[in-house]
Amino acid sequence: MSSEKRETKKYTVFTPDDIKEYLKYLRRAFLDGKYSISINENRQENIDFIEEYKIDSKKETEIFLSLQHDDFCYAVDNEKEAFAHERLYIFCKDYKLDHWGYLEPVEIYMKTNMTQTRRGDDFIIVVSFHKRNKPITYLFK
Repeated sequence: MSSEKRETKKYTVFTPDDIKEYLKYLRRAFLDGKYSISINENRQENIDFIEEYKIDSKKETEIFLSLQHDDFCYAVDNEKEAFAHERLYIFCKDYKLDHWGYLEPVEIYMKTNMTQTRRGDDFIIVVSFHKRNKPITYLFK
């Protein structure tokens, strides 16, 4: 199996209720500690963001629990061939974060993937978690 990037499709055919339902499962996964934020050599931007704003697991959960359906932008296919069946959901949230003693408004870009554990429990993989670095459009704003 190849892990090469491939052409992905953007999805915007969602209702507010569709996203509210997705967020219900996302919140449950965060409350149960069933999530992981990608922090590896391919995700330096995530690492830098977490370190710069001193974001711990409590703050991560707080941010993700605050997501609302109108923070949703769109969904895309996973660009890795081995995971082509997965759909990634993109949110952008305005949030005030402590930046070395000063509260700073930050637009946080979040790309999430809901998958299941071997036992069938929902598990969230946060692929992107950093400052917004490109133009974004919201589906419901």
